[in-house]
Amino acid sequence: MAEKENLLNVPPIVTGKHFDAASVFEPENLLREARRQKKLPVGEVPEVCLLDPDGDIVRTLLEKCRAQRSHSWACYHTDLYEFEHEGERLGVIGCAVGAPFAVLLAEQLFVSGCRFLVSMTSAGQILEPDPPPYFILIDRALRDEGTSYHYLPPADFVDADPRLVDCAMEALASIIPPVYRGATWTTDAPFRETPAAIEDCRARNILAVEMEAAALYAFAQARQKTVLCFAHVTNRMAVIEGDFEKGEADGTYESLRVISAAVRAWRESNKAG
Repeated sequence: MAEKENLLNVPPIVTGKHFDAASVFEPENLLREARRQKKLPVGEVPEVCLLDPDGDIVRTLLEKCRAQRSHSWACYHTDLYEFEHEGERLGVIGCAVGAPFAVLLAEQLFVSGCRFLVSMTSAGQILEPDPPPYFILIDRALRDEGTSYHYLPPADFVDADPRLVDCAMEALASIIPPVYRGATWTTDAPFRETPAAIEDCRARNILAVEMEAAALYAFAQARQKTVLCFAHVTNRMAVIEGDFEKGEADGTYESLRVISAAVRAWRESNKAG
């Protein structure tokens, strides 16, 4: 009886998952129906795509007339924009906030031609290597969200691809301001970042809090896809006035500098691999 009661007290998010089983609802089938309904042609997205949860990169590119909406992206929920940067054709989706939405888009991007996905998310400072703003290459993320538990068995953290992280850090070595490497806390509830939870993260040497990385890295491991997540640390969770400043063009140009270095590292790692 006690064993049965214990099982009943285990939350469903960590039980009843069949990680090796195929899904009934597949992203390519969703896109097939979306194309039919919207009368869109079959087409592929750029092989390098970006998730821009704050939407600042997309807005700046559109203001500068540097991006065009993709007419073959069939997603029901978003527009994908394509643009050229440093010799690369890139795709970007704005306002992809939170773990479930980020992974929903990642699933659809990778069946649409994407081969490398970069997330550049705004993040709150936990430990203070510098005053904001600055960047972190996320090498592992604390799984305090729900999506990752549908892709991987329970664990505290999920890791990025260490080889890709090492290559990216080499490419980022000369970037100014510097890019730090470390762990983040991925939460589904940004307005429940309590003092106790923040102190627990400090004790774990976690640098920042964000909302997507753990889920994207779990998806990447489970689906064997290539994903790299950056945190743009822009705030101290608004405990002071004048927070959330990103710099020129809301940080777009510095973000693109970081992203370009990561893309070069990915290309070099492919050549070496």
